[in-house]
Amino acid sequence: MFPVMKQLFIIIALSFGAISANLNAMSKDVAIIKTTEGDLVLSFWDDVAPQTVENFKKLAKSGFYNGTAFHRIIKGFMIQGGDPLTKDAAKKDRWGTGDPGYKIKAEFNEKPHVRGVISMARSQHPDSAGSQFFICLAPCPFLDRQYTGFGELTKGDDVLEKIGNTPVTASGHGERSSPTKRVEIKSVEIVPADSVK
Repeated sequence: MFPVMKQLFIIIALSFGAISANLNAMSKDVAIIKTTEGDLVLSFWDDVAPQTVENFKKLAKSGFYNGTAFHRIIKGFMIQGGDPLTKDAAKKDRWGTGDPGYKIKAEFNEKPHVRGVISMARSQHPDSAGSQFFICLAPCPFLDRQYTGFGELTKGDDVLEKIGNTPVTASGHGERSSPTKRVEIKSVEIVPADSVK
């Protein structure tokens, strides 16, 4: 009888383990980026970019992103936001240069930059990201292992498409990426994944 009881206890323990793992997976956080064009819901890649994910969550929870805008939009490529300077129209000539006052270390990984992936924007130095991020509108393999992807879109692909199709004009640098209308990030909320319907 003892071997049978032992097997039964092992099965029960494994079952509780599986239930616990499922509960943990269900309670993972997601980001809801509320924009003037609708909501984007993104899940995080804690396994490959844990520090980047924590930095994004910290900034979001502090309200850092509220009132910023997607200041750089390139159709068929990506939409970029997260610059605190975009809260002030008088600083438009400096949009794209703002940060939270610090830089974070890159966490380049093997996840491919495909449509819906959120990744950190940076300058030429690998460890120069801070708060700015972009969301891919199409596969961008040339960004793989060069930029820190840290999550992906799970809801709101129609909103991503709408933002990606925003009319643009030449920026101060001559790049055709400056939106002709403001696409504002009203807020970024970090909530449990199972609370999103």
